[in-house]
Amino acid sequence: MRIIVAAFAILFAGFGIDTTQADPYRWCAEYSGRPGGTNCYFVTLQQCRAAVSGVGGFCRPNTFYTGSDASPRRRKRHL
Repeated sequence: MRIIVAAFAILFAGFGIDTTQADPYRWCAEYSGRPGGTNCYFVTLQQCRAAVSGVGGFCRPNTFYTGSDASPRRRKRHL
């Protein structure tokens, strides 16, 4: 009986945990050439452009991006 109660306690404790997270990668690199490819692991456009530089391709917005539409804020330096 204790095992059943413990199993239900663990089961119901798992329902309270939300594991969904936003996709933080806003940009995808579409590589040209044979074979082409796609890499959607870039947070900034500059990262994406650096990845396709020299090998060919272009950057496009990630259609699966679920983060905020606001651009990331830059931290102010306190001197």
